[in-house]
Formats: sequence, C-alpha cells, structure tokens
Amino acid sequence: MKATPAAAPRPSRSRVRTTSIAAFVVLAALVPTTAAATGTQEVEAELPYVCALPSGQLPATVRVSAEFPERARAGEAFTPSGVTTTVRLPAEAVADLAARDAAEVRAATRLDVGVAQNTATATATWRGTAEPVALPETGPLTLVATGDVASVAGRGDGDLTFSAGALAIDLALGAAEGAATDAATADPGSLTVDCTLAEDAPERGLLATVPVGTGAPGASGAPSSPDPAGTSGASGAPDDGQPDGTGEPRPEGQSERSPKVLENGGAPDRDDVPPCRYDEQHPPTDVSLNAYITGYANVNKMKGAAYLPPSCVLIEQGLPEPGPPDPDYLIFDTVSYADLHYEERKQTPPFEATFLSFDFAPVKATMVMEQTGPMRIDSRMKIRLSDFTTITDTYVRAPLVLRVLDLEVNGTPLDVGSGCRTRTSLTSKDPDPAHFPGDHLVLYGRGEQTVGLPATGYLLLSGGALSGEMSVPAFTGCGSDGEDLDRLLTASVSGPGNFVKQVQGQTCAIAAPVFPSPENEGQCTEDLQPYEIPVAER
Repeated sequence: MKATPAAAPRPSRSRVRTTSIAAFVVLAALVPTTAAATGTQEVEAELPYVCALPSGQLPATVRVSAEFPERARAGEAFTPSGVTTTVRLPAEAVADLAARDAAEVRAATRLDVGVAQNTATATATWRGTAEPVALPETGPLTLVATGDVASVAGRGDGDLTFSAGALAIDLALGAAEGAATDAATADPGSLTVDCTLAEDAPERGLLATVPVGTGAPGASGAPSSPDPAGTSGASGAPDDGQPDGTGEPRPEGQSERSPKVLENGGAPDRDDVPPCRYDEQHPPTDVSLNAYITGYANVNKMKGAAYLPPSCVLIEQGLPEPGPPDPDYLIFDTVSYADLHYEERKQTPPFEATFLSFDFAPVKATMVMEQTGPMRIDSRMKIRLSDFTTITDTYVRAPLVLRVLDLEVNGTPLDVGSGCRTRTSLTSKDPDPAHFPGDHLVLYGRGEQTVGLPATGYLLLSGGALSGEMSVPAFTGCGSDGEDLDRLLTASVSGPGNFVKQVQGQTCAIAAPVFPSPENEGQCTEDLQPYEIPVAER
C-alpha cells in the first residue's frame, strides 16, 4: 500500500494507467462485446517459457486454452471466452517455495498478449487467478488460472492474430500447519515470478487467428468504426479529427488503425450505481477515501457465480509504521479501516442471482451482504533497496453476513421472512489466525511499482483485483407461517471452497481531490464521489 500523501505522493490515474493507455484504446461501454461470428474455434497452445526463480532461470510449460470466433466483422468487438492459463513449474521451483516454509500457494497470472492486424499492433493483459494448491512433496507444481479478458475489435479487414508474450506469476505463500506463529516467521510472504517466452516457442507464441472483415458473416460495404459518436469513414477510420477516434491524441507507438482492446466490455453507467459520498452523518477526515467495488463470488453447489454489483466503500487510510528489519528492504505496515455504505447502512445494494439448484430447478434469490464489524485493511509495503521497487501485499478482513430478501424456486415465490441470513459471517482461512481470530472473509491483493513506471496489481489508492476463498455458513431464520426454509438454503448454498474475486476502483481522496483535466484522468467527481466505476472480473 502507498503511504499517505506526505510520505509517498499519490499517483494520478494517468500515471497508474500509463502502460495500458500506451498499449491500447479503452472504450468503456461504447461498443458491444458480442462476437459477429457463426461459430467458435477452440484453441489450446502449449508453450515453453523460462522463469526467473530464486534458484535461477528454470524452464516451465504454459498451456493457454480459450475459445475465439471463427470470423468477425470489422469494427465489431468480441471477447475470447473460457480463457485458462495452466503453468507447470519444475521441481526446483517447488524446492524454492518450500525453502520459504510454504505449504500452499495461491497464484495470480498476468499474461501479455500481442494483438496484431496487418502492420498494426496492440497489447492486452490477460489476468487469471488460481485456487490455492498445496505444494507437492515431489515433482512439478501445476497452477491453473482462469479469468475474464479484454474484448477486441479489428479496425478493418485482415487477420487478427493473438500471440502470447511475457508472463508474470504472483504467488501468495501459505505457511504449513503448525509453523511458527511468531510475527517475523509465520508468514512466508509472497513472490513474483517473471517468465519469458522461450526462443524455440512454436510460431513465436501464436495462440489464434481470427479473420476480420471481407468474407466475414454479415460484412458488407465499408467496415464500421466503433467510435464514441457512432460514425465511420469509408476506410473505417474515425472522422472526429483525432487520430484514434477517442477525442484524445493517439498513444505513442500505436498505429492509427491498431486493434481496439476493450477492458471487460466497459463500466456500468453512473446512473446504475448507488451514490458514494460522505455526508453529515459520515463526515470525512483528512485521510478519508471513497471507492466503488464490484466482483463475482462462486457458489460451488450451484455450479455458478453471483455478480456483486458496484458498491460504495468509505475508507479511513492509516499511517505507515516501520515494519520488521530486513537487510534488503525498507518495510512499512499500514492498517486502514473501511465500511460499506448503502442508504446509510453498512451493506451492499441488493443483488440478484439465478442458479439451477440440484441441476434442474431454477432458483432466483435477492440478497445483500451486511457488514457486522470493522473491515480491516492490512498492507505491508516493501521498498527494495537495490532498485527502489515497491512491493505491497494487502489483506482485507471483512465480517460479512449474507442476508436473503426474496427467493423464487421454479417461478414460485417463497416467503423467507425478514430474518433470513447466514448464522455467522462468511469465512476464510486466515493466514494469521492467532492475531485475527473469529469469522470473517479474507481477500488478498498484491501490487508492485518500479520507479518511473506505473503500478500494477492491487494498491489501496489506485485499486485493482483482490481474491480469496470463502465458506458459506448454514442459514437461519428463513421462512414464515411455520415453514422452515433453513434446510433448503443450507443444502443448496452452504459449503466451503467458493472463490471470490473483487475489483476496487481508483479511490477519491476527499482532502485532496483530483478532478478530470487535460493532464489527468479524474479521481473524483465534482461532488466528491469516486470518478471510476470498476468492472467485475471473473
């Protein structure tokens, strides 16, 4: 986590996002994300990589699988689906992690994917998260990461190619059962493994080719350009007088007709999200921040995921304190606190989820997550003395009860009453249970920033993705008029191993707001709400 502005200057969103802006054009919610194709092509590429681990440069195998459309129209976006990145690290890598007293590992992957059409190029980052796995006693370590990826639109006719590039693997390490609980030794920490495509990779890492334009289904006349005004010229180039059709100068190094990459299909409209502002009942302080969060939560028994709509969170950022001594790093620990905020209550907005219960009965539930205690945000910032790279590990601990407001089974409403909820908070395995007992959800995020470059991953100020795994407790208080629905909901929903991925947007610092300007993207609206509305990622 970054320090307070006095200790470490808060980067503007333009700085944080520099890499992605320089690589491709983001068109939030301006064009559809559906493929214009008659069918799909299933792709599975197994590629050799070389990964930098503590014991040295080691070979690894990366298998990327996804589904692409067979063909697409020019100017119309599509989204690769079913994207899975499987990384197989050798036994030497397992030994490196075991040497840190790790017994399990949770991984997040960042794969650079080159998108090219004719002579134009762009780059997208495919992010994935993996379920935690135990380190094997012998042999290699296999990590399977999945996640939603950016949508892409070809600017004109010509094959659109996708090629794998650099891969970064963020590893959060978990200690073995019975390991020391001393604060200095209990947490084996985290590690980022950087991998490069091997020189002998087949076809230089080519993943897929999608023909675009002439001959594609429905293609006729000049290809359309999905610019904000919905206009297009004869060549598909924007006609708003700007090089890339966004109303801004084209990023350096990007061709005028580079493929467009749309991060997650665009953000929700501000009219569709609840207000997120401080008021007389919740006055801000000099360290007050606010932000929107959104995400998905798996429900294993239902074999599906529930969408968590954008919710407001009010944050009181803590001050950094010196951490444990380390010869290679300057370490600072920061504790911040936060509250969900919806209509003066500490909860999310109501959200709906629809599943097939027991594989055949459609169930639709309206729910909220209620905060039952302080939400604590622990961040450890490590500044590497050799190059001043900053690495930040953040754990969010939130006591959240799941409350069911309405329930419909196979089209028939069931009266759940006014007190239908989980018996206790949603729970996660805490990496430090001695210091953080009790039932609560744990989410983890890791951020990194090199001097002169934008931040990547999760930082409290600039946001990013957090992930975790939760158990859903049994339900209580469900039903009315003598009808007990506790068992139905418990049998349908409750259980362990439900993956959660939350995305936090850029925060707005109330005491020092950054408004939109030609030099900076906005961090705050004029009425001091968060300017950015994040998009959920699977």
